[in-house]
Amino acid sequence: MSAPDGSPVGAERSIGQLFASATTEMSALVHDEIALAKAQLKQDVKRGATSGGAFTVAGAVLVFSLPMLNFALAYGIRTWSDWNLAICFLLSFAANVLVAVVLALIGVAFAKKAKKSQGPQKVAASMKETAGVLQKAKPHPRPEEPTAPAIEDRVPAAIEAVARSSS
Repeated sequence: MSAPDGSPVGAERSIGQLFASATTEMSALVHDEIALAKAQLKQDVKRGATSGGAFTVAGAVLVFSLPMLNFALAYGIRTWSDWNLAICFLLSFAANVLVAVVLALIGVAFAKKAKKSQGPQKVAASMKETAGVLQKAKPHPRPEEPTAPAIEDRVPAAIEAVARSSS
């Protein structure tokens, strides 16, 4: 068994090898995350398109059935009231106009809310702010470790210790 860079698992690896391995694995992770996001987005778009198509067909069926509803309403008013058929059709038309006005008012209310809402702009601004913060980010300073004496400073002491132990 070996590590991603080809070295044996139990073997000591240098900092450079560890850093290269970590960079490779991080890159692979980012690519996998992007692929997952693309797959999820593709699936969501497909579901949305199917849903939109179903709503479109339902709307078409409803539009083509409205004349039948108008005739049924006019003849129903005629049956209950025994009024002239022309007046019954005018009342049916007035009922349709009333429904259309109510739906238009609801549409205007939602359009005003959508116009006030600046969701995509807020998200874009937030992403730009995050990117700016990440660009300016610096690694945390590490506490300074006591420095070891230079090799030249240690050589006489090492020679003296070896000389004492061998005598």
